Amino acid sequence: MAYDYPDAMFEKRVWHIPRNRADFAALIRAASVIRNAKKPIIVAGGGVHYSEAYGTLKAFAESTGIPVGETQAGKGAMLYDHPLNLGAIGVTGTPGANITAREADVVIGVGTRYSDFTSASNTAFANPDVQFVNINVMEFDAHKRGAIPLVGDAWITLDELSRLLTGYQTDTAYQARAREFNAAWDQEVSRIYNLEHEPLISQGEVIGVVNMLSRPQDVVMCAAGSMPGDLHKLWRTRDHKGYHLEYGFSTMGYEIAGGLGIKMAQPERDVYVMVGDASYLMLNTEIVTAVQEGIKLNIILIDNHGYASIGGLSKAVGSDGFGTKYRYRTESGQLDGDVLSVNYAANAASLGAHVITASNRDELANAIQAARDIDQTVCIVVETDRSQRVGGYESWWDVAIAEVSNNPAVDQARVQYEEKKKSERWLT
Repeated sequence: MAYDYPDAMFEKRVWHIPRNRADFAALIRAASVIRNAKKPIIVAGGGVHYSEAYGTLKAFAESTGIPVGETQAGKGAMLYDHPLNLGAIGVTGTPGANITAREADVVIGVGTRYSDFTSASNTAFANPDVQFVNINVMEFDAHKRGAIPLVGDAWITLDELSRLLTGYQTDTAYQARAREFNAAWDQEVSRIYNLEHEPLISQGEVIGVVNMLSRPQDVVMCAAGSMPGDLHKLWRTRDHKGYHLEYGFSTMGYEIAGGLGIKMAQPERDVYVMVGDASYLMLNTEIVTAVQEGIKLNIILIDNHGYASIGGLSKAVGSDGFGTKYRYRTESGQLDGDVLSVNYAANAASLGAHVITASNRDELANAIQAARDIDQTVCIVVETDRSQRVGGYESWWDVAIAEVSNNPAVDQARVQYEEKKKSERWLT
């Protein structure tokens, strides 16, 4: 079999061409499995970005009619408005991506590790006859879930596979369903963007204002807390490299430092650092570095009075947000006193940032517009309602719950947990 590769692939020097019988056999076997699929799905991971396989992935999806779900690392692999883009997949995924994954008979993983969030704690791919085809430069990841392993660069391997799938397409009804999922999710995003929640703005609305007022080529940056999950679902990616999340280890404090790196690498893009108050307190001093080096960042600091993500998880296991709010300790021995008010605006200003405070949508929009004309790092502090959370959609995450407790709420949560555990499927 002869291959005609664009010169750019050779210039990258990160390509892989099958050179032995086993490699060719795996490709042919994978193509055969996909040709027999009625409900296939592509899971686009970070490998699409590393390979810059955007055009190849788009062409592959369009030629085969196979819809795409994006992992946290893979978000932006396809632009948000492509009709075959189902959006985020997994624990922080959309209904369309998670329903399609649950029903899929073939899953084509492109540069994904199938992390616990992507696999929804091994509940995402529920079809008892599901088969996997994995494209990955790491042999270990390519073999996961008993897959047909295609060890190689995403760009090259998708191109090789597409040649063997000439003439294959999913049926029109399946593609139409993907388009409907895409359109329905866009409507849900618009609803969340425009909640007009009062008296405090919701986090989803903050994301909406930043998304609508930023340029397509600008970059949103985040790392830990409740914000990454909301961004995974809600951010409308209009540029393949406009979304940067470090979520593999939920690295609190990475946001501002990571934003510096992005701005240094691509100074022509504006960088919007989205950071919660708890993560900000972990590492805010990189503002000093930004000011010292004359690097312009736009920091959107969400003041939700503590650890909103862990607080939500704590409530989900019946513990009512234990120790996750900034409150004074009282004579009871508990952190149940008044809210401990931290002056984030004064803190950021003391480090050299130009600070703007916003208390509603209009003020936030005005602040973002004003920041465009300021030639130094800007920190926009906005207080949000931590109780106004973006929910989960057609998914579940295995967070262990105490088996024995004196708290009825924990006991009830444990009953529900044991029921959900039955849905887990352990694949090699």
